[in-house]
Amino acid sequence: MKTLTSLYSGAADLAGRLLPDSLLLLVARFGAAAVFFLSGRAKVEGWFSITDGTFDLFATEYALPLIPPHIAAYAAAISEHLFSILLVLGLCTRGAALGLLGMTLVIQIFVYPDAWPTHLSWAGLMLPLLAKGGGIFCLDYLLGRSRDRGAELA
Repeated sequence: MKTLTSLYSGAADLAGRLLPDSLLLLVARFGAAAVFFLSGRAKVEGWFSITDGTFDLFATEYALPLIPPHIAAYAAAISEHLFSILLVLGLCTRGAALGLLGMTLVIQIFVYPDAWPTHLSWAGLMLPLLAKGGGIFCLDYLLGRSRDRGAELA
C-alpha cells in the first residue's frame, strides 16, 4: 500500500507534467488581461470615449497626488487597454506586466489601501510574467525576444 507521502509525490509529479510553465504563464497573461481590460472598458463608451463618470471618479474617489484627474483618467484607460492587449498577444510581456503591476501599486497605495487581498492576487498573476516572460505561447517567443527561449523548451 502506498503511503500518503508517495501518493502526494506522485500527484505533484503528474501536476508538474500536465501543467508546464508555459501553460501557467498563458493563464496568468489571460487572467491579468481580463481584469484590466474589463476595468478599462468600464471607463469608456463606444470605441474609446472616456465617460463623464470616469472623469468624476478620477477627480474625487481616485484623486492622485501630482497627476491632474483628466490626465490620470486618460492614462489609466489607455494603459489598461494597451497593456491587456499586449498580454493577450504575449508581446512585450514583461513590460506590459510591469506597467500593470505599477498601476496596481498606485491603486493600492493611493486609492484603495484596504483592498490589498485583491491587489495581491493581481500581483500574483503579474510577478511570474515579469520574472519569466510570456512562455512559449506568445509573440515574444516567436519573435525570439524571450531571453529564456531555450529554457522554456524544457
